Amino acid sequence: MLKIHHFRNATFVIETAKDVILIDPMLGPKGIMPPFTLFRAKARKNPTVSLPSSCNEILQSVTHCVITHRHPDHLDTAGINFLIEKSIPVTCSYKDEKILKKKGLQIVQSLSYKKRESFLGGTIEGIPAKHGYGFVAKPMGNVMGFYIELPNQQSIYISSDTIYTSAVDEVLKTYKPQITIVAAGSAQFDLFNPVLMRMDDILTFVRNSPGKVIANHLEAINHCPTTRKGLRETLEKHGLSEKVYIPVDGEVVTF
Repeated sequence: MLKIHHFRNATFVIETAKDVILIDPMLGPKGIMPPFTLFRAKARKNPTVSLPSSCNEILQSVTHCVITHRHPDHLDTAGINFLIEKSIPVTCSYKDEKILKKKGLQIVQSLSYKKRESFLGGTIEGIPAKHGYGFVAKPMGNVMGFYIELPNQQSIYISSDTIYTSAVDEVLKTYKPQITIVAAGSAQFDLFNPVLMRMDDILTFVRNSPGKVIANHLEAINHCPTTRKGLRETLEKHGLSEKVYIPVDGEVVTF
């Protein structure tokens, strides 16, 4: 059995009988960070919601952490402090290794893109991600998605913060992950194009996913306009709602 514990935004846990893997820990209190947009969306401090107390128990059982990139809505000060305090081994992109080590994290594995490596008895591969449409992707910096195969478990693809690219398409159609996790908040700053998939690309992602999809990065950061309700209605309109889980904060999805 495999469980996905959705915490908030892009923070979640993959739980198997042997491992408890924390992904992108944003663990700080509500409103600890400034707004990410002031005009395009309501200028609310981030995160806009609290971390559910129900997450505390599984959080104390974490055995490993995987970090997709260093943006504060994926790795905040509280998340860094937690990883240091608990001496949690961390897997990350080779591009983030040096900086994360300087912050005091225990980096045990840094990954290159498109190179499969051993991971907790199975394998993990770094997948290219592009954090935005057009020019904005460059200042948004490097991001890495992950394709994970664990022993006796369904394969998982974590898109991380990306638009729909040829690399994403290849994973969905060639690797055929049984579970996919997509950042679906359509985030956008006051200027420039969106930095996450627009709705048409989210629909493409869902259509091309071979198995079940979990949509995250919703209703926790003020520059993400897509709501759970809006996403659900759009999926229903296109006949895709049965394929997608849209967990509320604190919800556990069991496979």
